[in-house]
Amino acid sequence: MSDDISGILSNWEFDSENPIRIITAEDGREVLQVRQPLGIEQYEMDGRPDGKRPFGKESFLEVIQERLSQHILHHANDSGFNISHEDFLIMQNEGILFYYRYLQLFQVGDFERTARDTNHNLQICELVEKYCEDPEDPKIILQYKPYILRMHAISDAMLSLHRNLKALAKQTLESAITTINEMPDIDTPAFKFEKIRSLSYLKSALQQIGKNAGSPGTDPLDKLRGELEDAVEEEDYERAALLRDRLNEIGRDES
Repeated sequence: MSDDISGILSNWEFDSENPIRIITAEDGREVLQVRQPLGIEQYEMDGRPDGKRPFGKESFLEVIQERLSQHILHHANDSGFNISHEDFLIMQNEGILFYYRYLQLFQVGDFERTARDTNHNLQICELVEKYCEDPEDPKIILQYKPYILRMHAISDAMLSLHRNLKALAKQTLESAITTINEMPDIDTPAFKFEKIRSLSYLKSALQQIGKNAGSPGTDPLDKLRGELEDAVEEEDYERAALLRDRLNEIGRDES
């Protein structure tokens, strides 16, 4: 079998307006593919994006969580538990993989999996904030926590709006705003930028829900979708328009 993938690439030309597809693999599982100008990326839809199972677990995050549970079991508390710099780097790299995948999932309107993947990275944030052996390690990840919180809250809110649970959607967005406001400052340009931008997007989405709460004939889901499309476009996402086409599929994915 040739290692040349020219034929595969020629059968799927790069199109910046349509770079994502979900296909069925030979074993029947679904995988997400992204066409780049010079190649194709492939992500597992569930589990780790690269399909690996570190130490037989679903993720390296799960490995660290189990180590913490065992430590507490033997010592009655978490005192003395540390995450080494080497393990931090492994978790950081895993978090990046999940980040790459949830960007694509968000663009195709799979908010359930986006919420799942952002929750994975929020759990990484929680662990590194408490247990990193090297005090310089946590801020490398935590400087992006406002962005992760925003993506998680928007995805959860979209799922709530799909179920016509407007109050729950508002509560989700308000909680994220409070959490971001209460975060200790991290002295990096990325943190300052992500905090301001994330609060702006969340407040805009919250206001949009409020504006449409009592308007007859107005679908708040459509309005919030427009807000999300604007946000995605400002971040240079190429497929924000697909949100409109995929929202109706969320209910089918959940059933």
